[in-house]
Amino acid sequence: MHYYRYSNAEVSCWYKYLLFSYNIVFWLAGVVFLGVGLWAWSEKGVLSDLTKVTRMHGIDPVVLVLMVGVVMFTLGFAGCVGALRENICLLNFFCSAIVLIFFLELAVAVLAFLFQDWVRDRFREFFESNIRSYRDDIDLQNLIDSLQKANQCCGAYGPEDWDLNVYFNCSGASYSREKCGVPFSCCVPDPAQKVVNTQCGYDVRTQLKSKWDESIFTKGCIQALEGWLPRNIYIVAGVFIAISLLQIFGIFLARTLISDIEAVKAGHHF
Repeated sequence: MHYYRYSNAEVSCWYKYLLFSYNIVFWLAGVVFLGVGLWAWSEKGVLSDLTKVTRMHGIDPVVLVLMVGVVMFTLGFAGCVGALRENICLLNFFCSAIVLIFFLELAVAVLAFLFQDWVRDRFREFFESNIRSYRDDIDLQNLIDSLQKANQCCGAYGPEDWDLNVYFNCSGASYSREKCGVPFSCCVPDPAQKVVNTQCGYDVRTQLKSKWDESIFTKGCIQALEGWLPRNIYIVAGVFIAISLLQIFGIFLARTLISDIEAVKAGHHF
């Protein structure tokens, strides 16, 4: 004869559906990121010729969007299905991935603070690489223009950095109409103009250097970003803390649900 012993342990519906709701948001966000990224690639013809990504010297912003989308979709899917199906394997994967991401973010923040000169050099190399590819990709072009307009800067360390781009280079071998110029995003905006003048940077570097600041920004974007961070340190810290708390909350929900499931399984002995 078999005797059954039932335990009072049960899986909390509160934690189960709270974790599901937590992850459905990330899953849907991942779907949106993937959709936007794939649509952007289809508009640029990348889906029909994936080698365009490898031929580009700078970074394609769409790649970053797709990477974020894949991570969010995968983690959201694992969390949703793991919670609904009470699958410990998927929940452990979700929890471990969030812990890994959390510590990677923490390590990057600490290393960036300790090795500021190294980070500055890497960012300069990254920015200069993308200056060279400014006309190669419309999304990269829009990203650089947005960065320069938002921070009122031009180039990595100044307008001369645009000599790195074949179209803006001042060398005699260049026959580009943009020769010795800068992108329109470097121009000091004119409040009287209702329409953006995309040719405002033409030939500006043929003038005396002392007159540049009358028409374009002369501060480099690295200096601008270095000045922006101290002014907005509380906002940056607040965003970092908010993201960290969300991750810790997700870890807590997953670990609590895993404990409930294990307790229920351990309580069923025949």
